[in-house]
Parts: sequence; C-alpha cells; structure tokens
Amino acid sequence: MNPPQPPPLPPKPAYAPDPRYAASAASPAAAQWHYAPRRRPAPWHSRTARAIALFSLLALSGVIILAMVRQQTGTQGFLVGLGLAVFPVPVLIAGFCWLDRIDPEPRRNLVFAFAWGACAATLVALLANGLATNWLENNLSTLSPDDAQTWGATVFAPVIEETVKAAAVVLLFLFRRQNFAGVTDGLVLAGITATGFAFTENILYLGNAFGQDQSLGHTGLDSLTAGTFFVRIIMSPFAHPLFTMLTGLAFGIAATSYPHRRPLRLALPFLGLATAVLLHAIWNAATTLGDLGFLTVYGLFMLPVFAALTWLAVWARHRELLALRTYLPPYVTTGWLSPTEPISLSSLKTRSVARDIARRTQGPTAARAVTEYAATATTLAFLRRQAHRTGPTPTFPTQEQALLNHLWQHKPVAHPALLQALHTTHRPLYTPQSPPSPMAPSSATRIPPIPQNAPDPSGHRPPHGGSPPAA
Repeated sequence: MNPPQPPPLPPKPAYAPDPRYAASAASPAAAQWHYAPRRRPAPWHSRTARAIALFSLLALSGVIILAMVRQQTGTQGFLVGLGLAVFPVPVLIAGFCWLDRIDPEPRRNLVFAFAWGACAATLVALLANGLATNWLENNLSTLSPDDAQTWGATVFAPVIEETVKAAAVVLLFLFRRQNFAGVTDGLVLAGITATGFAFTENILYLGNAFGQDQSLGHTGLDSLTAGTFFVRIIMSPFAHPLFTMLTGLAFGIAATSYPHRRPLRLALPFLGLATAVLLHAIWNAATTLGDLGFLTVYGLFMLPVFAALTWLAVWARHRELLALRTYLPPYVTTGWLSPTEPISLSSLKTRSVARDIARRTQGPTAARAVTEYAATATTLAFLRRQAHRTGPTPTFPTQEQALLNHLWQHKPVAHPALLQALHTTHRPLYTPQSPPSPMAPSSATRIPPIPQNAPDPSGHRPPHGGSPPAA
C-alpha cells in the first residue's frame, strides 16, 4: 500500500502575537534577539577573548595535571593507567548523549564540561586534597598518617571534589542559561563533567597500582592493578557521575521551576550539592569497612540510588517528549504545523524514520533539514513550556516568531517525510481514509493560549494560578 500523499502546503501564515505580550516585544532586548540553529560553530566564528582565556586555562590545567600524574606514577604507570582508564569513557558518553537526544546540548558545552572535569577540577581537587591531608597530619598529633588519609578521603575529599565538579555546572548555568531547558540538561552536563573527572582520577589510581605491582613483582589477576581495575572500571564507573548528577538535577529544577520562590531556587543547588557530598562520603567511607562492608554498601545503597537516578533520567526524557504533544498543538490551529506533526515530532522513532526517508529520496541535505526542523520544533515547545511555568520573558514574542520562521524554511522538505514516517510507525493513528485536514489560515491569526489550568507534563502549574502564557 502506497503511503498517503501530503496535501499541498498553504501560504505561510502571518504572525500576530498575543496582545498580552505585544508591548514587551518592542523592548531593546527583544529587538536584538535572533534565532541561531544549534550546530557546531566554526572555529573562526568563536574566537572571542572569553573563549581564548577559557581554552588557555583548561589547556594549562591539563598540562599541569598530566605532569603531576606522570610524576606520581612514572611514565610506564601513566601509560598503563591511561590505557585502562579510557574503557568506561565511551560507554558513559554514549549514555549521556542518548539521554540528551531530544534537545541536544551544543557540543561546545559538552566539550567544556568534560575538559573541566578532566583538567581543571582534577587539578584543584588533587592540590586541595593534598593540602587538607597535610594539615591534618601537622595539626592533629593524635592522628597517624593512615588515619589522616582516611579522614581526608572521607571528610575533605567529597566536599572538595563535588564543589569543583559543580563549578562547571554553575558556569554553564550562568553563561549558557538558554541551554538549561530542564532536568535532563542538568543531569547530562553534570554527568559529562564527572566522567572527565573520573577519567583523570582513574589514570592516577591505576598508574599507582601498576607501580606498586612492579616494585612487589605482582602480576596477573592477583595484582593490585587488576583489583583496582575491577573496582573502579567494572563495578563502579558510574560513581562520580552519580554523585555529581544530584547537583545537576538540582540546577535543572531550579532553572525551570518555582519562579516566584527565589529563596527556594537559590537553596536547591546547595541542597543538591550537599546530597552529592553525603553520597560521596558514604562511598569513600565504605572502602574502610573491609570487603564485606564495602559490598554491603555497594549492594544495599549505591546500586539502588543508581537505579533510582537512572529511572528519573529516563522519566524526565520521556516527559520532554510529551511536552511536544502538549505545547505544539496551538501552532496547528494557526497553520504553522500540520495536525499530525505534534505526534510525529514527539516520537524519536518517527524522527529517525523521517530522516531516513528524506535521505533516500532527496539526499543528505534533506535529512539535515528534517533534523533541523525537529530541533527547532523542540526548542519552540520548550520555549512555550518555560513561559507556561515561569511566565514570559520580554523576548518571548520575538523568539517565538523567529523560531516559527525558521521552522517554515524547512517545512517543504520535513513535512512530507514526517507524514510518511508517521504512517510507517503509527498506523493506528493515521490511515489514508482519514487524511489530515489542510493547514488553513492565510490571514493574520493569534496563536491561542493554552487552556486555563491545562496539564503540564512535568506537573507544574501556571504562575499566579492563572492561565499559562500564549504566543
């Protein structure tokens, strides 16, 4: 059976904002805003003084931390540690990229997060942990060197390490606030940062273990290197990401919730950081309890927390997809979207099939147009969701109009591909006997507001208890 033929596209609708927000569109901030698609910037377009300074800082930190690790482990230990520590990195990065598929973070943000964790955060933590341990040894005469190491790892290290890892999330939260669209973004950025931190730390631990094995003549499965690899790479590669993701979760909630409760929004990141520190301290303390105590903490505490946070991340990702079905239908009414597109755009499978159809029929350029269309529609839905939750910003009408215009540029290619993909993946939802109604209005129409007390997929209510903002 041949797929249904899409109806011809009507003339482009004229945009008219909701009268409640028309006055704010004339603000200076609104006049200066323009939509830029999320794509990897060319190097010659991003050579600002801030970027150069940041790159120099991270590069210098990387050189220093590598030199320090090599000095502690030796060249051979460093190379062995590097080779073994890289094993979990691709798996963790792939997992976070999968979680971030719906509204992907710009690559520069992900690269910065990983580099900060692997270079700057590790350097600061290594120096600060050494100073804290030395202070304990020199000022508390009742503590032996081993006790000072234990106290440093259990009390000082969690505070220092979680704080320096959280710094990357804070910087992205402050300077890339437009990319914090929800809980998923906070989880992904925090997890990528912690993955970089764990990578460098694993090089140090595995390199030191190899050096001790060399001096003692231990080899094979009975060696300290094999034991360290099993504990840090096989059993708990998720440990550092798990701790820091609690901080990222708090930042994600603070960025998109409680607009009129400033004290609560300020307290949330500190609460997330405190929880991450506590979990980190429990994990470090478990290493002093012997094999049985360690396995008990691992099985009864760490694994359940990991499972709960994984479920929360998948749930948040699913709610983001549902947001497209909730916040895109108003644009169907005014003709910017076809009636089936909120359904097709809220399915990752349908998006993927649409890209394949466009690539087979019209080539790679068409596939990129479908990708850009889906990304723009997602940004549009999240913009309207954010206005629903926290109220519209002065630039809301301008942002909305720019996104709609950008969406329309790719519609001639994306709309037929999405319609065919929906017919393939959701046969019960669409049949040739009931074709979608043509997208109508050609005159200026106002995008209707979301009905009063409309359900929000995340459970948030509109600000002030009233109706959510409209376009």
